[in-house]
This record gives sequence, structure tokens and C-alpha cells, in this order.
Amino acid sequence: MFDKSELWASIVIVCSGLLGLIFALIQRCKVAKVVVKHIPESGDSKEGLVEAEGGSATYDEAITERLNKIQGYISDGAKAFLWAEYKILFVFIVIFGIVIFCFIGLPKTCGIPDPVFNGTDCSTESPLDGCEWMIKNPGSCISNGLLTSIAFVVGGLTSILCGYIGMTIAVYSNARTATMCQVSWTDGFNTAFRAGSVMGFCLTSFGLLILYASIYVFRFFMPWDKDNTHTSEILFECITGYGLGGSSIALFGRVGGGIYTKAADVGADLVGKVEAGIPEDDPRNPAVIADNVGDNVGDVAGMGADLFGSFAESSCAALVVASVSKELNSEWGYMMFPLLVSAGGIVSSFLTSFFATSIPGLQVTEERHVERNLSIQLYVSTIMSTIAIAIITQFFLPEKFCVMISEVAKDGTWCRMTSSKWLGFICVACGLWSGLLIGKITDYMTSYNYKPVKEVSKSCETGAATNIIFGLALGYKSVVVPIFALATTIFVSFYFANMYGVALAALGMLSTLSTSLTIDAYGPITDNAGGIAEMTGLSAAVRVKTDALDAAGNTTAAIGKGFAIGSAALVSLALFGAFVTRSHISGVDLLEPITFAGLVVGAMLPYWFSAMTMKSVGKAASSMVEEVRLQFREHPGIMANTEEPDYKRCVAISTKASLYEMIKPGVLVMLTPIIVGFFVGPEALTGVLAGGLVSGVQMAISASNTGGAWDNAKKYIEKGNFGGKGSSAHKAGVVGDTVGDPLKDTSGPSLNILMKLMAIVSLVFAPSFNLLNHNIWKRHL
Repeated sequence: MFDKSELWASIVIVCSGLLGLIFALIQRCKVAKVVVKHIPESGDSKEGLVEAEGGSATYDEAITERLNKIQGYISDGAKAFLWAEYKILFVFIVIFGIVIFCFIGLPKTCGIPDPVFNGTDCSTESPLDGCEWMIKNPGSCISNGLLTSIAFVVGGLTSILCGYIGMTIAVYSNARTATMCQVSWTDGFNTAFRAGSVMGFCLTSFGLLILYASIYVFRFFMPWDKDNTHTSEILFECITGYGLGGSSIALFGRVGGGIYTKAADVGADLVGKVEAGIPEDDPRNPAVIADNVGDNVGDVAGMGADLFGSFAESSCAALVVASVSKELNSEWGYMMFPLLVSAGGIVSSFLTSFFATSIPGLQVTEERHVERNLSIQLYVSTIMSTIAIAIITQFFLPEKFCVMISEVAKDGTWCRMTSSKWLGFICVACGLWSGLLIGKITDYMTSYNYKPVKEVSKSCETGAATNIIFGLALGYKSVVVPIFALATTIFVSFYFANMYGVALAALGMLSTLSTSLTIDAYGPITDNAGGIAEMTGLSAAVRVKTDALDAAGNTTAAIGKGFAIGSAALVSLALFGAFVTRSHISGVDLLEPITFAGLVVGAMLPYWFSAMTMKSVGKAASSMVEEVRLQFREHPGIMANTEEPDYKRCVAISTKASLYEMIKPGVLVMLTPIIVGFFVGPEALTGVLAGGLVSGVQMAISASNTGGAWDNAKKYIEKGNFGGKGSSAHKAGVVGDTVGDPLKDTSGPSLNILMKLMAIVSLVFAPSFNLLNHNIWKRHL
């Protein structure tokens, strides 16, 4: 039977999720109305479009055929990669799901050590030495392990579904965006933006609805008792499998997609632009289709999986931490506050989207409006989300609630720290607004409209070496302000609400996820549209539009990467807090030698991981370069436009290389916390997680911004500055861009996954770590 709090919480969550899905469907239908075809110059209006679609003989049928043919190549290549990747991921999901059940569901590995039992101190003894353990009954062990495994499978499949939807709409809408750029600025922008919103709203809505449905189904097997926090702890510990499933898929999506896109991009640039001297997106380049496929694989499916993982993990972390609070446990609506924050964000993003496409006077009618409208999306969604979350806080948080439980009762209470509803709101707001600040700082450091990138462009006049030096310096400097923003957010949130506050800050930063993903997906769609316009021979006027849309997309993509990294850091810290809570560790002492040793090892892991991904891109790019050179050498008709390149061979090279090369980094991230937790102990693992977070977040920001700055420095030169295209400065800029590509699109973004995935793996396996190897280092050192 629903109580009032549960009823209203369910209504808000379900209705907001359905609103997002319905809106995504409507946007998909609007995009589908666009017919891919050539529209003559005289039809540069809506009336001209209708005339052309009505069968006017003035349009060029050959261009229409090329538009559909190129779109087909890109679509087939993207789907081929996804299905090849998904075959591997389905096997992984099944095998790892069984592993989770074996460690969590079997009685011998199920339970938490009782610190003192029959006078024996279990913190220094092992079961083999005669210490007893507080072990759940075998039936509850099996049900817990089974439910956690099911949650893992559901989370993984949800991530795959969202990635597939995003990829499908991206490759479906790229040629349609190019088509509408023949009509007007407004139609071209709206087509790309609407397609991006399908990805944004489908991911957040499916993620929210499926997570809430999973919680509800699990309640039938594990009845929730508001008077017994232990039932909440067990329920939400099982739900953490959902976050692990989403993040595991994100690992392969980010790493595999990043290797794919940069292998194709670097190969296409080095041979096509540098050696052969042909323009970017020239159809004579055999790697051009693989390059366009890679934009979707890495920046749509990969980015979507990454941010879906962040959403799932931050929600799970907040639920686990909240489950120990008697006050939050007293009403179902209070417990569901983390999901309600996300629900409010969906509604806010829905209202914000109309500012881009539907409000007269704010529509894109010329080039300077493009970046303005995308910036408005960020500002308006942040303001609206703040208002929505304030309303949700008023109704779905108690006036006072406990956020930290003491091991020893004091003054008749077990609560060590309390917070209030409006302090909780401040935590969410801090995350929300610091996300906007990080995005704008990223924009300043990577856009060619500002001084830092212009300085990098100027350095190209003296060669590639000075370009590399200036770019690296910019990347290092770009870390400063985001880290101060994150540090302030963490301090304020922790001070007001302990680890629950940090988890709320992460959810606050992700509350505008629908808008952020819309803008992120918009970028590769317009990039592909420009490539298709170039390859099909559309007019220079169309290329002006697609280039302007793409340039704004590049800027917002850099903002999206900063947003993703910042949210990953907060999510990782929230998961770290949930791991400490679930492991019953009273405090993390860096003066303990085993903890400090773990800290040093953890700080090393991002470097090891980045070395793997960078080398993988280099190896895959080398194979691509050899293939492109071979085709140019053996088929001279390609350069003479009398012979078509073999695009499929290049697509196959990128697909094979990315799938093979993603295995080693994945094994490193997945196995490190398991090995450390089982063989050294949870104390050492806390050091590893802290070191990986502190090192990884700064490496990720630096790598992403360095690569973004080099990319836009090259584009600034191509606009006619410092000699323009073909000059020595431009060649130096191309070198910097080529080096920066794997930094900004592979290694940098992939570090998000390293930070989050190690923490969520530790959280899921925490009971087994405690049972099998509790303080093993103290017994043997």
C-alpha cells in the first residue's frame, strides 16, 4: 500500500521519465520528416524545400544519390562496430555477473566481520585462527548475490540500449542536417539539435525509469521496513550492481570508441592532409568514412555510456550512504531524493530545450547565433534546475536527518553528524553551479575566441616544437580553476552533509545531463554533416553553415568533457565514501604504511592506463596509415577521381584494432581493486582509490584541454590567421592536433572511467574483502 510520500515520489519520477521519452520520440519524428536530397540554391527557403521534395526537376539527382550513399557507408560502419563490440560485451556481462554472484551470493564469502565476538578481537584474527564471523543465513546470501548480479546485468543492458539509440539517431540525422543546411541556418541547427536531444532525453529517462523499476522489483524480494535501516542497507547494496553494470559498459565504450575514432582520425590526417595534401573529408581519402564513423562511436556512444555510468553510480552511492540514516529511511520519498533530483533535471532540460528551437527571437538565423544558443542552454538549464531542486527539497527531505553513524552510542544516540534539508539543497546547488563554472573555464581555455588558444596558434609560426610546448603548458594551467572549484564543492558538501552531501553534489552536477548530452551529441552530428557536404559536393554556402555549426559543436564538446571529468571526480569520491561506509572502516589513516603504499600505487595507475590507451591509438593509427598509403600506391586512380577507395577495409582496421586494444586497459581497471581488496585488504584499497582519484582527475583535465587547444589552434590558423592553410604554421598546427587527438578523445575521457569503475567495483565486492582478508597486512607484517 502506497503511503503519501511514496505515491508522490513515484508520480514525480515516473512522469518525468515518461515526459523525457515522449519528448525524445517527438524530436525523432521531426527529424524523420526531413528527406535526404539535394536542394538547389534557388530553394534556399522553406518554400524551396517543399518544391524540391515535390519532385522539381531543378535539383541534382546525382548529389541526392551521393548523400544517401555516404550516409549508408557511415551508418553501416557504425553498426558493424557496435555489433562487434556488443558481442564481446554480452559475453562479459554474463561471465562477470556469475563472478559477482559467486563472491557475494555464496555463504563462505557473504558477510561483514563482527569487530568483537565472544571476547575475541576479530580485527586482528582470521577465521582460520578461530575467530567467528557475523554471516548472513545462506538463503539471504544467495538472494543478495542473485539480485546484485541481476542489477549488474540490467545496468549493463540499459547502457548498451542507450548507446545504441544515440548512435542510431546520430548516423540517421547527419545527412539530414546537411540537407537542411541547404535551406537555412535555422533548419540546419534545429535538425542537429533535435537529433541530439533524442540521445540526451532517452539516456536520462531510461536510466531513471529502469533504476526506479529495479528498486521496486527488488523490494518484493527484500521487503523495505522504514523502521529498520538494515533492510535499506541490504536493498541498496544490491542495487549498486546497476551502477557497476553501467560503468563496465562505459569502460569499453570509452576506451574502444576512443581508440577507433582516433586511429581513423590520425591515419586520415597524416596521409591525407600532410602527405597527399588533400582537404579534410575529401572522398578520395580511404580513411574518411572510418573517421566519420569514429566521431559517432567515440563522441556519441562513448560519451553517452560514460555519463550514464556517472548518473547510475552517483545515484547508487547516494542511496547506499542514505540507507544508514533513520530519518531518511522514515519515508520512501526521503530515500528517493537522489532520484527526484534527476527527475527535476529532466523537466528543467525539457523546458530549456525550447529556448534553442522554438522561441521567436532566439532562433538561429546567422552564424553568430549558434554558439549563443548553445551557451543559453547551459545557463538556462542550470537556473531552472536550481529552482526545480529547491521545490523538490522542500517536499522530499526531512527538516533534520542523520548523515553519519557513530560506532559507539553517545548521549543515547548513535548519530554522529546531522544535516538539514536546506543544507542538502546547498550541496546539490554547489555541484550544479561548479559544473557550469568548470564548463566555462574549459571553454575559455580551449576556444579560439580567447587568448590562450590564440597564443598556441601564434606559437605555430616557429614550428611544431613550440606548438607542443605551449599546448602542454596550457593544459597544465587549465587544471587550476577546475580543481579549486571541485575542492570547494567537496569541502562545502562534506562539511554540511558528510559523504551524502558529496553524492548530492555529484547528482547536482549531473542534474542537467539531458541538456549536456544533447549538446554533446549535437557536435559529432554537425561534424558528420560537414564531412558529408564536402564528400557529396554541396555548395560553398552549405559548407559555411556546416563548418559554423561544427565549430560551435567543438567548443561545446570541450565543455562537455570538462563537465564529464568534474562529475566523474565527485562520483568517484561519493563511491569511495559508500565503500568506506559499507566496509565499516572507521577512518582512512594515511600515516598507516599500507594505506600510504596504496595511495602511491593508486596515483600511478592513471599513468599506466594512459600509456596503454595512447600506445593503442599509435598502433592502430600505424595500421591505418599503412593501409591508406597502400591504396594510394596501388590504385592511382583514387587521386585522379577515376576510382573509388576501399572504405570498408579502413573501417575493418579500426574496428579490429579498437576491440583488441581495449582489453588490456579494461583488465587493469577491473582487476586492480579486486586483487588489492582480496590479497592486501580494504585499508590498502582505500589508498589506491584515493590516489587514483587525485591523480586521475588532474591528468584527465590536462589531457582533454591540451588536445582541445591544439585542435582549435589549428582551426584558428585555417580561418586565415598566421598564414592560413598550407603555411608552415598550419603544418605545425596539424602536428599538434594529431598529437592532441588521442589525448582529448581517448586517454583523457577514459580516465573518468578509471576513477569511477575502480570505486564501484570496490563498493560491490566490499563484504567479500572484509570477510576473506580483514586486516591481513597486520597479521603478516
